[in-house]
Amino acid sequence: MALTPVVLALSRSGEATAHRVAAALGASVHGREGRVEKADAFFTDALRHTRDLFGAGIPVVGVCASGILIRAVAPLLHDKRAEPPVVSVADDGSVVVPLLGGHRGANRLARQVAEALRGKAAVTTAGDVALGVALDEPPGGWVLENPENAKAAMAALLGGAKANVDGEEAAKADWLAGLATSSPGYETVDLICTTEPRPLSDTTTLIYRPQRAVLGVGCARNCPPAELIGLVDGLLAKAKLAPAALAAIATIDLKADEPAMLELSRHLCVPLRYFTAAELETLTPRTETPSKVVFAEIGSHGVAENASLAAAGADAILGYPKVKTAMATAALAIAPHPIKAPAGRARGRVALVGIGPGQAAWRTPEASRLIAEADELVGYGLYIDLLGPLAAGKPRRDFPLGGEEARCRHALERAGEGRNVALICSGDAGIYAMGALVFELLDRGLEELGVCDAARRVEVISAPGISALQAAAARAGAPLGHDFCAISLSDLLTPRDDILRRVRAAAEGDFVIAFYNPVSKRRRELLALARDILLQHRPADCPVLLASSLGRPEEKLRYRRLDALQVDEVDMLTVVLIGSSHSKLAGLGEGPRMYTPRGYARRIDGDLAL
Repeated sequence: MALTPVVLALSRSGEATAHRVAAALGASVHGREGRVEKADAFFTDALRHTRDLFGAGIPVVGVCASGILIRAVAPLLHDKRAEPPVVSVADDGSVVVPLLGGHRGANRLARQVAEALRGKAAVTTAGDVALGVALDEPPGGWVLENPENAKAAMAALLGGAKANVDGEEAAKADWLAGLATSSPGYETVDLICTTEPRPLSDTTTLIYRPQRAVLGVGCARNCPPAELIGLVDGLLAKAKLAPAALAAIATIDLKADEPAMLELSRHLCVPLRYFTAAELETLTPRTETPSKVVFAEIGSHGVAENASLAAAGADAILGYPKVKTAMATAALAIAPHPIKAPAGRARGRVALVGIGPGQAAWRTPEASRLIAEADELVGYGLYIDLLGPLAAGKPRRDFPLGGEEARCRHALERAGEGRNVALICSGDAGIYAMGALVFELLDRGLEELGVCDAARRVEVISAPGISALQAAAARAGAPLGHDFCAISLSDLLTPRDDILRRVRAAAEGDFVIAFYNPVSKRRRELLALARDILLQHRPADCPVLLASSLGRPEEKLRYRRLDALQVDEVDMLTVVLIGSSHSKLAGLGEGPRMYTPRGYARRIDGDLAL
């Protein structure tokens, strides 16, 4: 269970129980507005809020009827191996029911809640009930290498087969001790506990890996990935160690963005952990091949051996000292017991999250997931507020309008410390938002007021959002049915002459145009100038949409003729969508619909004429 659950309180009768559950889990309480008196965050629509949390991968514990949770998440169900736990709790705490994700933590979560409430966990998963253990959910420090066989293995055991727990690591698998062992004359299901590579014997065999090893690696800058991967594959073969038995790949933080390291992590499907040179140097007394040359270069007498020991823990030994090629080194540390949480820092990440115009229904599941996973939220305060309960309890750093560079720099610097930061933008982060500025800061040198070296090595990912342009078009009908463009009328960052040159080009090209940042308190004339330029190229009755506060309760749509467009009825929260000479405003259905034909009708007529 990767994320802390959210506890939902839907009524006054279950409110006290919800707070008891939250205290036991270290979780926050989200309460139904008007129904619950005290909560960390409030929501108005229980079904929508539950669906939003579930889509973001957040475990949900609802103090409510099971049917409410089922109806909420039903539209999103598609893969039980990827869905987060969903647990319902009776208002009085007497019964706790794991509804979804039994083998992804829900059964364990239900038992934990039931114990805290002194209630009953109504676990119905066949394997848990009959076998007393979920074979596809091993404890921390263990991994099931072939989960695709779990269903057949559990079916065989439930059908009367006996378990054969085998392998050189079987004695450490005390969680399997309660299973019946094999007897002559009975079908057996092999549960192999081993760190060694082993071929599968049949479709019911399960291979469990205790993650007792850490791979330490080092390499020169721009080391070919194939060289590092070849070195590591050779070392693992020599050690007779399966990649799934690795708890982590460890190295120095200077290599956080090294392509060979990242490719190695993907190749082995093992996470990377990073240490500073000073942290690595403290491990030198436990290493076998310290190097004065390496110390002079980075401040530590070694990387591969030091990093493997640092991540594996104080009781680990250097099982396989450093091996090397021309540009890479590798070593293995072995711990006496499975490593539940390897030491070191993960690579920092900045997630550029476009949340759309504001309403949760227009926020993508990917955006919600990245927000849920973030250690910290950064952005303009209003945008973070629009996240509502999804932001509750998370550390946040608010910046005012005009503080765009400061907020991007802050996000990158925090990620450089190993944090997972979500930079919150309205609309789409790559459209008139923070995406371009983040990459500009990374592209600058330190002398150009860029960011520190650690920040330059972070991972940057971007989640697309619904832009104001798309939202306005959807509300209008289909005005973007043919070629279109977007132009910002703000001359704060773009020279005025450049803006007018782009307006003239768009006018001559007969594009549908979306004007962003159309006016401000001090800047009023550019929209009027743009209107006058456009009137030279398209008819006076060309349709114009003024779309304000899209997706929010105060949303307002107004249609105008181009020649009747007035600056004073436009503000900074308005997107001005101006049709081409072919765009139409038609009275259809419930109201006016703006659309731009692409020419399908002409093509169809031509085909019929043939």
